[in-house]
Amino acid sequence: QVQLVESGGGLVQAGGSLRLSCAASGTIFRLNVMAWYRQAPGKQRELVARISSSGTTNYADSVKGRFTIERDSNKNTVYLQMNSLKPEDTAVYYCYAIRMEVVHWGQGTQVTVSS
Repeated sequence: QVQLVESGGGLVQAGGSLRLSCAASGTIFRLNVMAWYRQAPGKQRELVARISSSGTTNYADSVKGRFTIERDSNKNTVYLQMNSLKPEDTAVYYCYAIRMEVVHWGQGTQVTVSS
């Protein structure tokens, strides 16, 4: 079993920055892709950024150039650096990991961007 614990959410003004962290624990051998998703009220959960075990990254078009996903394999942690935040980035952000074709989710952390 894999446990994912997010931290770093909060309230920030538009144009500001936040850094989210997701620490993985438990059976993490062969942990493959890790990612961040988000879900705004009344909307479907959407992919924000993903990073493979080899470090390949992908981003949603809406966050390219503003968000950066990083992975520290020694600490089993994935980060999401969010800069130039916009009110439309307001959502609950969820950490995601897949191991041996089994998907795991964190509990989510709220990010609120005020205008």
